[in-house]
Amino acid sequence: MLGFVKEPVVVTAKINVNLVALTVLGLISRLWGLCYPRAVVFDEVYYGQFVSLYMKRIFFVDDSGPPLGHMLLALGGYLGGFDGNFLWNRIGAEYSMNVPVWSLRLLPALAGALCVPLAYQILVELHFSHCAALGAALLILLENSLITQSRFMLLESILIFFILLAVLSYLKFYNLQKHSAFSGSWWFWLLLTGVACSCAVGVKYMGLFTYMLLLATAGLHFWHMIGDQNLSNVSLLCHFLARGLALIIIPMGLYLSFFYVHLALLYRSGPHDQIMTSAFQASLEGGLARITQGQPLEVAYGSQITLRNVLGKPMQCWLHSHTNTYPIRYENGRGSSHQQQVTCYPFKDVNNWWIVKDPGMQQLVVSNPPRPVRHGHIVQLVHGITTRYLNTHDVAAPLSPHSQEVSCYIDYNISMPAQNLWRVEIVNRESDTDVWKTILSEVRFVHVNTSAVLKASGLSGASLPEWGYRQLEVVGEKLSKGYHQSMVWNVEEHRYGKSQEQKEREVELHSPTQMDISKNLSFMAKFTELQWKILTLKNEDTEHKYSSSALDWITMDTNIAYWLHPTTGAQIHLLGNVVTWASANAAALVYLCLSLWYLLRRRRNIYDIPEDAWQLWMSAGGICAGGWAVNYLPFFLMEKTLFLYHYLPAVTFQILLIPVVLQHLGDHLCRSVLLKSMFSALIVAWFSWVYFVYCTLSPLSYGQPALSPSELRALRWKDTWNILIRKH
Repeated sequence: MLGFVKEPVVVTAKINVNLVALTVLGLISRLWGLCYPRAVVFDEVYYGQFVSLYMKRIFFVDDSGPPLGHMLLALGGYLGGFDGNFLWNRIGAEYSMNVPVWSLRLLPALAGALCVPLAYQILVELHFSHCAALGAALLILLENSLITQSRFMLLESILIFFILLAVLSYLKFYNLQKHSAFSGSWWFWLLLTGVACSCAVGVKYMGLFTYMLLLATAGLHFWHMIGDQNLSNVSLLCHFLARGLALIIIPMGLYLSFFYVHLALLYRSGPHDQIMTSAFQASLEGGLARITQGQPLEVAYGSQITLRNVLGKPMQCWLHSHTNTYPIRYENGRGSSHQQQVTCYPFKDVNNWWIVKDPGMQQLVVSNPPRPVRHGHIVQLVHGITTRYLNTHDVAAPLSPHSQEVSCYIDYNISMPAQNLWRVEIVNRESDTDVWKTILSEVRFVHVNTSAVLKASGLSGASLPEWGYRQLEVVGEKLSKGYHQSMVWNVEEHRYGKSQEQKEREVELHSPTQMDISKNLSFMAKFTELQWKILTLKNEDTEHKYSSSALDWITMDTNIAYWLHPTTGAQIHLLGNVVTWASANAAALVYLCLSLWYLLRRRRNIYDIPEDAWQLWMSAGGICAGGWAVNYLPFFLMEKTLFLYHYLPAVTFQILLIPVVLQHLGDHLCRSVLLKSMFSALIVAWFSWVYFVYCTLSPLSYGQPALSPSELRALRWKDTWNILIRKH
């Protein structure tokens, strides 16, 4: 039984020394001096705020993209024991001792370091030589812009890592297709492709470009499989379902899971939740939840309510009235009804309370049992403090003369009767008998006499003058096809009125609700709302000192100053290796020209290169040139402030194209031994130049050593580069 111990246990393993060496070099280049500078660097001031909010479990909305990237940065803070207590208000601010700088910057640095061996493996899987693959990896290793971007608490290096991982995984899967379909390794690389694509999109929506490229590539490959007569219909169906599962279903599920974890972590109310609906706010701990917890769910006749406009931007506001009246005449000479003002007020106030009244009854309390208000019911809205009825009529609104004035009716005993009946229309109803619900129902109020809809027009225009206390205008907008969110309202605070006497009612309006009924929002409802906010919420784009256009990136006519030492000339800039960037542009141009030449010649049945070399050329171009195109060209269509770092995913693919073109030129255009030798010597000289530029720009990539003013002036190779030189 113990015979097996007589022989030694031998384990053999193949180790790719190139891959190990590249990984080590990548780690050294990205991790060396990672804590320097111990100060806020450029967009760390932006992402650091979100890390602090994660640490404190406070909800936020970031319109720049999904939450995975933020959560990974927060994971670094969590592993370093960060408590979230730091004021991220200024670039260059020194970090306090409680901020684990190394830990916060670790994950982006690791992602940047791993891009080096990934580049090597991608070229190998594209069936290029190990020499070409080594060249691609070294170009990524010595790219100053990628080094700078990966050494700080920023997201681009993480994005590029997942993009390259997705490409590598798909190539490995595709190469296993002919001989090992449906094997364990085949499934592993296919599933990893979907996971990496989902993670890329989850970090930044820019990852969607590469995801679409890989989906298109997979679709093209499957189209070719359909023409393979050796594959049965059942086999084709299995291939199709496997790809659909791994490349569509699983990525969608993972994408949802990112938001699930995000929302599970951020359960506390904060400043950002005010742009969300009342239902969303009420699902968070603290804030609105403290006010609305235990409110009655169904709005009934006699209910006391506050009505919040659903639009919520540029600010939230509630339907409001006060004792002041509209001026008899406005500044432009137009007249008004001189009725009581109705506005939309951006703060919580006792004058935001209204009572839902049955037009057929006089009582202002909820009956027992309560009579719920349903879609299509006619109601009157009575202002809780002044007891005047919400009214609109054929009088021009103060700021929007094309719309009707909304007021609380005062009987001046003149020929202007009250018109105070409103029809409740539940916009998000499931049936025409739906009950009007607190927080959950989004309603329009349609005026019975004129068919005008109650609208907070001030959210898209100017506020009222001094006589209206700079509050937002509310108008009656004529009903038209469709509707705007400024016409939709929801009940935020709600109680069942019990006091018929006005003085007792005023005391009741000032007191909190006491009922004990709650309603939680489902995850899918919260996800849908948050996703919509991320896609539609746009901060005002302002011109930034270091913003640039997409055309500036090609020739690197721009840079970004990330950090400047407060006393010395030490500074960090986002600058690319100019030789590498110029070579990448040249490689892209050569690839395009050669491809067009080959296509024209092949059209004439002239084949300059073997068929396998042509397929290799096209497949490599589809990944490298295609990756550059899909990650670059969309920026010409974007109306947003652009920066040089937006180009980094595209230039990464373009750099991978350089060794592809060089190997092709060496193999197929340099036919003699002399030409091959000369070409190899030129490559060595060119690569030495790349390394020289890397070393020269390293002080601006790492921030050390500090350079003198004369040395800094010498590095201003282009007039458009903004190198900071102190005047002593």
